Amino acid sequence: MPNFLYLHRFSFAFTVVLVILSLSLPFSTHSFDFTEATVDSTHEAFANHSLTSLQLVQYYLSMIRNLNPLLRAVIEVNPDALTQAARADLDRERNSTSNNNRLHGIPVLLKDNIGTADKLNTTAGSFALLGSVVSRDSGVVKRLREAGAVILGKASLSEWSYFRSDHAPSGWCARAGQGKNPYVVSADPCGSSSGSAIAVAANLVTVTLGTETDGSILCPSAANSVVGIKPTVGLTSRSGAIPISPRQDTIGPICRTVADAVYVLDAIAGYDRYDAEATGKAAKYIPQGGYMQFLKIDGLKGKRIGILRKDFFDLLKNSLQGKVFEQHFSIMRKKGAILIDNLEIPNVSAIYQSGEKLALAAEFKVALNEYLSKLSSSPVRSLSDVISFNEKHKKEEKIKEYGQQLFVMSESTNGIGTKERDAISDMAQLSSKGIETLMREKQLDTIVTPYSIVSPILAIGGYPGISVPAGYDETGVPFGICFGGLKGFEPKLIEIAYAFEQATKVRKPPRLK
Repeated sequence: MPNFLYLHRFSFAFTVVLVILSLSLPFSTHSFDFTEATVDSTHEAFANHSLTSLQLVQYYLSMIRNLNPLLRAVIEVNPDALTQAARADLDRERNSTSNNNRLHGIPVLLKDNIGTADKLNTTAGSFALLGSVVSRDSGVVKRLREAGAVILGKASLSEWSYFRSDHAPSGWCARAGQGKNPYVVSADPCGSSSGSAIAVAANLVTVTLGTETDGSILCPSAANSVVGIKPTVGLTSRSGAIPISPRQDTIGPICRTVADAVYVLDAIAGYDRYDAEATGKAAKYIPQGGYMQFLKIDGLKGKRIGILRKDFFDLLKNSLQGKVFEQHFSIMRKKGAILIDNLEIPNVSAIYQSGEKLALAAEFKVALNEYLSKLSSSPVRSLSDVISFNEKHKKEEKIKEYGQQLFVMSESTNGIGTKERDAISDMAQLSSKGIETLMREKQLDTIVTPYSIVSPILAIGGYPGISVPAGYDETGVPFGICFGGLKGFEPKLIEIAYAFEQATKVRKPPRLK
């Protein structure tokens, strides 16, 4: 038996044992409503002794056991999750008057490209990295542990964060199979942080983390009716995460509510010496007192919101989605927002045709080779090794069906050369002359677009965005609304997104049995 298959079955056995153990423990939660439970409602239950972290983890493990065979949202659960939860309960009893951390005892699922120095694998969904060992927790995981969060397991994803092949479907990876949209299982769950969005949408966990290079938080959040925050690049550390591009990569929360996403952002944002340059530059954007202070019910009042029509909302004329968005605009006005309509980014077509893929291909090879070289142990040590592994295991990695042309393209590069530097420079110019000029000239607090089709604009400039549930189409498939801004605009975006969410109350749980 190939070694990677043995390790996969070993991991699965751990999962089975853990679930059996969880079902054998006492389980009494009185009247606590687990469905759509928020961080705040959970902590209220902790405080009145109607719920413990251990019981919460037990519940989510049972939900994963029941629904994951259909949804394929979770790659593996943490064999130490119950131990962590029990420890969180003991810590809460010891520090009942001082332990106010919002994430203490809260279960978190991590996208499977975010490294953990524990019994969990970190594989980007590929068998090629099964059994590899990271030297330390990633920067964001270190912060989550310090906050008292329970690492419940790893969420599935589009394999290698959708940078192996353009032909693979969103949400597919070799280790988990095809992730399914919990609202309409035949619908696109979007990627690459698909498992994170599916899991939290289906109430398999309280909160999750995803990563984004271009659209990978915003798109699955919109497609699965959850909230996703793509932070300013560098606001959260990328150390210990399997990379694509240090220039564009960012890590952010995917949750059921804006408040929960903000609690997670507060926990993970900040300087990390292992990602010193990016987090050092972005540290100036973090407000004193954190981000929770911007959860304002009147956060739309006085905000200047730019509506991008050409190439965005105009594409939805006379559709159900278009009518829903017009209703949302009316609500924003009633809540005191100042809507500046019929705006366009003058160079938007050039942005979509920029040299992003050219630059990413070169950056990926350099960054991945560095990541692999620093692993404590690994079956592969370079992109070339991964390509060879996939060829040797064509069946498991579905090379015949999906290929690995992005890998091959990246392997053919030779560092960041003249063409790549020119492409990066062009993208910076496009950002400066596009979204930055528009927002400053119109004095905008945000630009608003449907879904996540704005993601390339936000990606190449390192800008933040928040996706909030906006509605459901004729077949029940969710769609979102995206609020984007310039670097460091998170406080304004949070105020807008939270007030919009509270005014519209769009999200509803999927009907899963």
